[in-house]
Amino acid sequence: MGPRENKEMFDTLTAAERRYDELVGLIGTAQVQSDPSEYRKLAKAASDLEPLVARFREYQAVVRDVAQADEIATSGDSDMRDLAREELKSLIAKREALVADLKILLVPKDPNDEKNIMLEIRAGTGGGEAALFAAELFRMYSKYAERQGWRLEVMSTSDTGVGGLKEVIATIEGRGAYSKLKYESGVHRVQRVPATEASGRIHTSTATVAVLPEAEEVDIQINEKDLRVDTFCSSGPGGQSVNTTYSAVRLTHIPTGVVVSQQDEKSQIKNRAKAMKVLRSRLYEMELNRQQEAIAKDRRSQVGTGERSEKIRTYNFPQSRITDHRIGFTTHRLTEVLNGDLVEMLDQLATHYQSEKLKDATVA
Repeated sequence: MGPRENKEMFDTLTAAERRYDELVGLIGTAQVQSDPSEYRKLAKAASDLEPLVARFREYQAVVRDVAQADEIATSGDSDMRDLAREELKSLIAKREALVADLKILLVPKDPNDEKNIMLEIRAGTGGGEAALFAAELFRMYSKYAERQGWRLEVMSTSDTGVGGLKEVIATIEGRGAYSKLKYESGVHRVQRVPATEASGRIHTSTATVAVLPEAEEVDIQINEKDLRVDTFCSSGPGGQSVNTTYSAVRLTHIPTGVVVSQQDEKSQIKNRAKAMKVLRSRLYEMELNRQQEAIAKDRRSQVGTGERSEKIRTYNFPQSRITDHRIGFTTHRLTEVLNGDLVEMLDQLATHYQSEKLKDATVA
């Protein structure tokens, strides 16, 4: 990172620190504390900035310590100079580590990271062995969720009757669930000797995992400037008002082109209220369909076809080995991982993909 990039980074950090102090000050005012909605909004903004600002302040303290140690190392007596030089090496290493942390913290966060998730596991190729493996994967994620203090709820399941799972869909509720498990999506491959295999041949089968962020509640806000309102005379039976007063209402939602007409009531106000209700329902349905299609598309892109060749990870039982093919990481702690000890694996994945994002951000 050159001088220009360094300056831009520290300008950003200084601005973030200034904004954090401003938010903390606002949160302490009586005006904000009397407005729950505003308080929640500002408190969340401050909470989001806090890790970055805390690390920046730690960095600033280390920079001051480096300057002090450097001064002693060049101008103090001989004993103090030697001690200061040793301390300087340690402080410089700490400073560089903090710079690396700050770079990662400045990478834009995935907006879904704090969401709960929908976990879907399905048996892939391999028949009964694939179903048994799907059940083991579900147990692994269940154990991990339990260790994290998250709440897991099974939404639907289809079992084989002999301990296997054709399919299981569950929700996991907990802070940062998506950020921890989002890299688990894909084809998981198992290699082992089935209990029913008399000749001892290693069998290969797969299961697919999809981790989807919890869908937002559909909230329909209709902006008045997006509406074209036309009034016209009612037609059909209805007494004196028919064809004499402009009580009928036609609403056109310009962004979507949805048109709703209402003329049942004699009052234009009532017809408009009814039309708005219908319009809101239609827009709700459209948004819901769009959201569900996006989720389905995300699911398809995550799991592929379930073929062995598409695997992201292999669980090799004879060698007690797990290999994640995306990052070239291997561990021989297969039993512990299947019992929910996923921390090392997930940390390795997070570090890899954060580094990739950092590269992309630097290039951009």
